[in-house]
Amino acid sequence: MTLSGKRVLLIVSGSVAAYKALELARLLGKAGAAVTGLLTAGGARFVTPHALQAVTNRPLAESLWSLEEEAERGHIRLARETDLVVVAPASADRLARMAAGMADDLAGAALLAWGGPVLVAPAMNPSMWSHPATGANVATLMARGVTFVGPEDGPMAEAESGTGRLAEPANILAAITAILSDPEHGAPDFALEDALDAAIAAQEGRPAPAPARRGGGSPSSFSDGHPHAADHQADPSEAAPSTFSASQAATAGPAPHALRGTAPGALPLSGRHVLVTSGPTHEPLDPVRYLANRSSGKQGHSIAAALAALGARVTLVSGPVTVPDPDGVTVMRVETAREMLAACEAALPADAAVFAAAVADWRPADPAPQKMKKPADDAAPPLALVPNPDILATLSRHPRRPRLVIGFAAETERVIEHARAKLARKGCDWIVANDVSGDAMGGAENTVHLVTANGVEDWPRLPKVEVAARLADRVAEALA
Repeated sequence: MTLSGKRVLLIVSGSVAAYKALELARLLGKAGAAVTGLLTAGGARFVTPHALQAVTNRPLAESLWSLEEEAERGHIRLARETDLVVVAPASADRLARMAAGMADDLAGAALLAWGGPVLVAPAMNPSMWSHPATGANVATLMARGVTFVGPEDGPMAEAESGTGRLAEPANILAAITAILSDPEHGAPDFALEDALDAAIAAQEGRPAPAPARRGGGSPSSFSDGHPHAADHQADPSEAAPSTFSASQAATAGPAPHALRGTAPGALPLSGRHVLVTSGPTHEPLDPVRYLANRSSGKQGHSIAAALAALGARVTLVSGPVTVPDPDGVTVMRVETAREMLAACEAALPADAAVFAAAVADWRPADPAPQKMKKPADDAAPPLALVPNPDILATLSRHPRRPRLVIGFAAETERVIEHARAKLARKGCDWIVANDVSGDAMGGAENTVHLVTANGVEDWPRLPKVEVAARLADRVAEALA
């Protein structure tokens, strides 16, 4: 996705990883974004103002107390003229200041004046990251809607290793792209507001209020693609969930995002946000070779389409596939496992998440910058591998964990046994297990078993679109 026309305020705080902010700024500019750099006092100890300004090719912001800066732009205007604020790297001190709402420098004042999306990429010593004070600050910021990417595991500047390393610039870019490509990012969840109003009314013993009228259109008007954001006075007879299923929706014609005159409550997943991953990941060996799984993306894309057919707002994070994008779905394209994790974290919060992607378990430790040439003796080059992040386990234990987390287990033997072990190990709610010893990875049909803490459901061999429809119906039942 191009970021052409998007404006990013990049706050660089005091961390030895600040030099990576220059690469992030370069990648943002290459993607078409207009980047304004803001150096904190600590950040300026690691990155020179001249370097950041040269990379962004825009005037730099540094001081709250500069008469020249305040006269030309000012901290309020600085916060208003942007689409996204990114703090990368974010030191432990900066996280504490953000959580406390401190505004004694330009970065703090701009963050307080900004009411839109904020992405934070922490970087600090592992002991600082694991300290309860930092954990409390992170939880506070997440509760306010701040999105985090990283930190990652790896060697640190102090000759230590652990979690605290700044996410790679490419992963931060993927998270930025995910946020700026979401048409509803930061939009109020009107369906949730109406449900809360109804619940409060029920507790007080009074009739539920009709959904509030919002906007300036007529009661029957809908905004393109997002019915719940439109001005609509619901008919009580339409408000109750119907028996409309994903199986019916698969043959019902247009996706519900294109349906006109349907009450928001008529579709069982209306007002819900569901995250879906699909396809393989490609882990580069060199510029022309990669490690990957044999996934076509057919099952994951079918699941995204089935969920959208039940009214959900779906974010689909897809690895490299050739199948077409589902209608009415926000698609984020990624290449590697680390990019997929960053995009998934950026897509939170979500009511449910379905991790159908076949993520590569390992990646080359040191991808070659140029194509590796075949040696004269035909000897195979040594290949050192390192583990990829575990996306399912990470999101299952995430501070902003979706209410329902579903993983997939592609097995070639002892399918149920391995799926049960994976369910316990990953911390998710359900596992969809399938035997891929045949043509399941690229075929049009699948035989799956739904494994939960309560037991195992064996589904017959079905077309993948029907498997998706059944799973979407189960998600709707669980979230009802």
